[in-house]
Amino acid sequence: MAMVHVPSPLFASLKGKVDIRVSCFSTSTSEPIEARKNKSPVAYKPGVFDNLFLSLFRNKMVQETRWDSDKPGYEGLIEVAHRLTVGQNNSETRDAAVRILRSLFPPLLLELYRMLVAPIDSGKFAALMVARVTALSCQWLMGPCAVNSVDLPNGSSLMSGVFVEKCKYLEESKCVGVCINTCKLPTQTFFKDYMGVPLVMEPNFTDYSCQFKFGILPPQPEDDNTLKEPCLEICPNAVRRKEMNHNMDAHKCPKA
Repeated sequence: MAMVHVPSPLFASLKGKVDIRVSCFSTSTSEPIEARKNKSPVAYKPGVFDNLFLSLFRNKMVQETRWDSDKPGYEGLIEVAHRLTVGQNNSETRDAAVRILRSLFPPLLLELYRMLVAPIDSGKFAALMVARVTALSCQWLMGPCAVNSVDLPNGSSLMSGVFVEKCKYLEESKCVGVCINTCKLPTQTFFKDYMGVPLVMEPNFTDYSCQFKFGILPPQPEDDNTLKEPCLEICPNAVRRKEMNHNMDAHKCPKA
């Protein structure tokens, strides 16, 4: 099959001339990423398309879990996300989350992207594209976010990162296990296996920020420190477990 080649100078010119800071659906582009890390997220009000995305995503989760919450909107979606972790082990939860992500896209689109787009310029073009699409389309789920530069294993850098100031999904779920098994690990698997784009996600369980790095392979599970995190302080069940059990296992999230 003939492959379309986009010359590397395209990326060099983009990298040299464009310093893109996309606050999803926001017109603000002037504030540096590092400065924004130290500030409170900008208040966000969902728009028409955000509500459509939320409804679609929630419906796919409901189809997978065969259960729905009585609560409306985002609060109900979080309850369905917790339900996804009930009655199955972590591996089964991750597989279910991958199926949900796949169901959001036409199968042919994913296959064509993996075959035709992912190989261009050693994967850089695909990584750039998915970073921008993620930043532009996922604020309803994660909160304010921005495209930023990430360091690649070969020593170069690429504008293929997405920095989430304070992940709404993590903050609202209040659960390390829900973050890891319904978001981080399934999303990494989905992009690599079904779109041909390596991805590592680095959630920060202290300030609830998250760094996406498209074009970079995730570490092995034994080397991934995010998989060793204890329960969040805001977890409603963590305090009860600590009071009932004073050994170290009581501090580990049972869903992680």
